[in-house]
Amino acid sequence: MKVGVIQASSQREKNPLIYDCTKKAAEPHGHTVINFGVFPEETENWSYVETAFLSSLLLSSGAVDFIVTGCSSGQGMMLACNSLPGVLCGYLPTPQDAFLFGRINGGNAASLPLGLGFGWCGEINLQCTLEKLFDGDFGVGWPPSESERKRRDTELLKALNTAGKRPLSEGLKLYPGELIEKAKSREKVMEYIREFGKEPVIWA
Repeated sequence: MKVGVIQASSQREKNPLIYDCTKKAAEPHGHTVINFGVFPEETENWSYVETAFLSSLLLSSGAVDFIVTGCSSGQGMMLACNSLPGVLCGYLPTPQDAFLFGRINGGNAASLPLGLGFGWCGEINLQCTLEKLFDGDFGVGWPPSESERKRRDTELLKALNTAGKRPLSEGLKLYPGELIEKAKSREKVMEYIREFGKEPVIWA
């Protein structure tokens, strides 16, 4: 699985930490981690809505299989991601949430609170949360005694998530032009989509 790391500018200084923690959690399970920023040295600001849109482009194109993201609270990013096609995002403030989201919901994006509650030893909770997220196969159901029912519910959830959203090709005609133009300027994301995307994004 290819895992992309991308977060909003409000927590830009935490990008190296998020990337390192994700690598430590995901690479032992055979996953590849790609860092899309926002990098600490960047001067351009990217809101949680703009970052969620980039996440949707990466996932919808098939360039990556999973997104690790976040903003100050994690809530806004989760809501924005879940408003966009190709994304099923969980809000993961704790290792328990991460473990259950991975095993039960089997989504493809995780939003982390990178400011709210991120006090002394916050990096330990972040590392443990990401480790529990990747601790096993996604969507297998939990607890084991209820796994079959949980898998059925997850498939229904994914079907509803897809049916309730416009396809990306339709949405692009309706999204604000400034959002699309700004996304085009995110060179690392656009280049990665062009090189590794399985589904074309019409303007990438």
